[in-house]
Amino acid sequence: MRLFSYLFPHMPKHEKSAALREKISFLPDTPGVYTYYDSEGTVIYVGKAKNLKRRVSSYFNRTHDVLRTNLLVRNIADMSYIVVPTEQDALNLENSMIKEYKPRYNVLLKDDKSYPWIVVTNELYPRVFLTRQHIRDGSKYYGPYTNTAVAKTVLELIREIYPLRTCRLPITPEYLRKGTGRLCLQYHIKRCPGCCTGLISPEEYTRRIAHIKQILRGETGELMTYLRDEMGRLASELKFEEAQELKERYRLLENYQSKSVIVSQTIADIDVFGIDGDDNDNDVYVNYMHVRRGAVVRSATLRYKRSLSETRAEILSYAMSEIRETLGVTFDEVVVPLAPEVEMPDVTFTIPRRGDKAKLLEVSQRNARQNRIDDLKHMAKHNPEQRTEQILERMKTDFRLSELPRHIECFDNSNIQGTNPVASCVVFRDAKPSKRDYRHFNIKTVVGPDDFASMKEVLTRRYTRLMEEGEELPQLIVVDGGKGQLSAAVEALESIGLRGTIAVVGIAKRLEEIYFPGDSVPLYIDKNSESLRIVQHLRDEAHRFGITHHRNRRSKSAIASELDSIKGIGDKTKTALLQHFKSVKRLREAKYDEIAALVGNAKAKILTEALKNENSDTTCEPGASER
Repeated sequence: MRLFSYLFPHMPKHEKSAALREKISFLPDTPGVYTYYDSEGTVIYVGKAKNLKRRVSSYFNRTHDVLRTNLLVRNIADMSYIVVPTEQDALNLENSMIKEYKPRYNVLLKDDKSYPWIVVTNELYPRVFLTRQHIRDGSKYYGPYTNTAVAKTVLELIREIYPLRTCRLPITPEYLRKGTGRLCLQYHIKRCPGCCTGLISPEEYTRRIAHIKQILRGETGELMTYLRDEMGRLASELKFEEAQELKERYRLLENYQSKSVIVSQTIADIDVFGIDGDDNDNDVYVNYMHVRRGAVVRSATLRYKRSLSETRAEILSYAMSEIRETLGVTFDEVVVPLAPEVEMPDVTFTIPRRGDKAKLLEVSQRNARQNRIDDLKHMAKHNPEQRTEQILERMKTDFRLSELPRHIECFDNSNIQGTNPVASCVVFRDAKPSKRDYRHFNIKTVVGPDDFASMKEVLTRRYTRLMEEGEELPQLIVVDGGKGQLSAAVEALESIGLRGTIAVVGIAKRLEEIYFPGDSVPLYIDKNSESLRIVQHLRDEAHRFGITHHRNRRSKSAIASELDSIKGIGDKTKTALLQHFKSVKRLREAKYDEIAALVGNAKAKILTEALKNENSDTTCEPGASER
């Protein structure tokens, strides 16, 4: 466990199980919530993190000053985690999970205190105010707000735009008919429209409330416009202090988020299933999240390995049955990315496109995908052969091959305005670079910058030689370029009788399109696909190898033009000089004594005289040294 030793150098390996050490080493560098379990499977701690790997690792890489923390680490037998989009979502999720499980080692957020909401009451003339209590009386709740200052600012600004009543009088139709209401100070300072005396109709007031609800749902455009106009008006009236105060509120409102992805009171008790994996994947991951009163309180990810050609809908149905049986939960409303192939008469299936449910589904999908990434890391470390087979199978499907591409070759041309044209060939075996098989080519028959003709020449030379020597041919050829380079490669294979024997594709740089012979429409592979990653690695490696060879060739040409023309300086001397000074520029700047010590006084004198004639600024003279 080299990675674990690097992360936790001070912790003896025997203190934690190998499975736990490995799980920690594969944690992602993303925000999330982690859960620790003791040996009996009881939740003993829930924590949030901006960076899961860094935060969890910090528990195990040193002895802590607080005894309670050391006791916690000693009792950790297993862990799990949930990834979330932002740190604020991690805070909200941690809050809900602590209240659900009440872990032994948690101190913060363990009581009944919760974050504030803005409530719109269910009354004839609704009130809008801040509260920490949720009462199911038909009122509408918005939030929660992790920053109370933001919530208060939103409320204050709303009241400046729409005067609302703040009193607790039971204003009903009967109350209005009695006419016993009296206008208070709030009305006289224009902070209330006079609801208690019926000066504003319930219908007009309801229209204001509808507009306020839109703002609380995050539609703050009108509010921002109002603030900008007010700032301009106050500035024009030279009321700069008041304008500055509104400017601060404007900035605060820019950072305002009306709802959290993880917690939303618009959602009751629902269950969410996310799935990662398409119909070509052998492994499919299904994430389950239970949402209780708008908060995620339970999460689990199941991995299914296809035995036949089961669809994603079928696998989703298996997962729902497994969760219901294993965890003993009953479903009412289930949020899913696609309709499962299962009949549940009492269950409502929802496939959301926008809103809070869509955001919760996105979080579930992200957790399923992260578990896939963790398993791939585990497989690459402990069973690389199986991992390689999976990659090759995926490439076989994506590139429409008849056999696994165990041997792949990629070609790239390199020249600058037609000078020193070269080409490179890199070889991958079992999806990994085989550098001993790399080859570079100097273009011989092509004059000028003609990439298509150069590509044709190189492929013809490469595979003619392989056939003459009886060497193994690749299963796939990749050329760096679009339709033009691909057509040249096809012509080369056809000229030597290999067309149809070796598959060939082209990769264009701009949008990473994959071109096939005879098909004018490119293939766009999923950006997260292993197939595209391998082809990109091939292309980048061919480009690097070709550029290096081209640079070396240009350097040799430049060196040859300066040193080879000096009489009395042979190949051995030139080689010794370049190995020591690395370049002609450094040689020209070197001290005479240093050159003489390397090649002798006679050759040093010849060399310095010749370089002096080429560059009158040189200071190297026989018997002289730089001071």
